[in-house]
Amino acid sequence: MILPIVGYGDPVLRKECEEITPEYPQLKELLSNMFETMKHAYGVGLAAPQIGLPIRLFVVDTNPFSEDEDLSEEERNFLATFSRAFINAKIIKEEGEEWAFNEGCLSIPGVREDVYRKPNITIEYYDENFEKRTEKFSGYAARVIQHEYDHIEGILFTDKISSLKKKLNAKRLQNIMEGKVFPDYKMKFINKKGR
Repeated sequence: MILPIVGYGDPVLRKECEEITPEYPQLKELLSNMFETMKHAYGVGLAAPQIGLPIRLFVVDTNPFSEDEDLSEEERNFLATFSRAFINAKIIKEEGEEWAFNEGCLSIPGVREDVYRKPNITIEYYDENFEKRTEKFSGYAARVIQHEYDHIEGILFTDKISSLKKKLNAKRLQNIMEGKVFPDYKMKFINKKGR
């Protein structure tokens, strides 16, 4: 089922999210709905707060990045099949020299800015079967995970841009809060009923 995505300005996007247990109601269905919602909106990641749930859960699917001709064949093959659920995630390490990438967010349609992040991460999390894992990721996969991880910490990519860029985007952000944007997917806005 495709769920409405919560727009910028909703307080749920600013909450530090709560951990869940394997008994969380209809978890498999929720994960399936999140993957379906993300793919419908042509996203590469979606966090639970973006669908109104303040829980430590996000999904990623980096397949769209596998088209990047600048990557090695090995990297493209990995990105083509990397699809994962992260439950109760904790980033243990971020390493390497920060690099810029033009990021966007399904909750902030029409706004894209360069964000600097470290290229390598080590993350501890539970998968969809509640098996505990510790893994290392790099490049695009690490970046998507970091972006979604920020969501469960109550952080948005717009928090990581310069004050000048924030000023330049102020009107766009205001329009999102007022529901004056029309992306190709269903959204729910703080100052307007969803469409």
